[in-house]
Amino acid sequence: MQEMIGCGIMHAVRSPVHAALHPSCATRVQVMPLLETHFMTHDAIARLRRLDACALSDAMDKLGIRGVVSDLPQRSGTGRIAGMAVTVKLGTGSPPPGPPIHLCCTAIELAGPDHVIVIEHRSGVEAGCWGGLLSVGAQARGVAGVIADGPVRDIDEAIGMGFAVWSRSLTALTARGRVVEQGTNIPISIGDLTVHAGDYVFADRSAVIVIAAADFERVLQTAESIVARETAMAQAIRGGTPIGQVMGGQYEHMLRN
Repeated sequence: MQEMIGCGIMHAVRSPVHAALHPSCATRVQVMPLLETHFMTHDAIARLRRLDACALSDAMDKLGIRGVVSDLPQRSGTGRIAGMAVTVKLGTGSPPPGPPIHLCCTAIELAGPDHVIVIEHRSGVEAGCWGGLLSVGAQARGVAGVIADGPVRDIDEAIGMGFAVWSRSLTALTARGRVVEQGTNIPISIGDLTVHAGDYVFADRSAVIVIAAADFERVLQTAESIVARETAMAQAIRGGTPIGQVMGGQYEHMLRN
């Protein structure tokens, strides 16, 4: 079953990712399995939300995987977010041919509660890649939040709404006449990482974490194991075991075992 939404195709079951350009769309859109089977995706993301960035970072260290971006602070919202990435790339130049479509609207129309919109805006032009009306639209669709490697604006509106936004910087300057959307659900960069549509993304006040879909299950299982061991260590400390004994005997070698 397929459902056309905006300028993208939303699939109800897993299917291969492939490129597409919808006739009414002003930017290149990658068609992806934004809706996986409920049991595979929703339950996995629920498990991811129970973790934190430090446990995920430790798991990726143990597995030899890069996936941490440390310098994108949380600007609004409370708590952590997790979901599959819907990607957007912005840059300078002339708008693509076709009917005008405001930046990030296609991503919002494709996304839902198990998705995080991830934006690359590294053109060097100071202009908001996300704003108040976009936050309204994303929140109306239940989108988990937004992570932007670039400036965002209208952050007070996002704070007032309780909508979660992480960004490189803040500005009041509009994107109109300054930057354009170059593509939706295409590979983008945040920090020194590449993010693909359908990768898993997590963010809290410590860091942003990007997990490739192919690595997701082993990262999740490893992080869950680390959390269980740290919980046992905390209980031992509270029970009277000297902290040096707990930390020296178990914590220092935890990522090796």
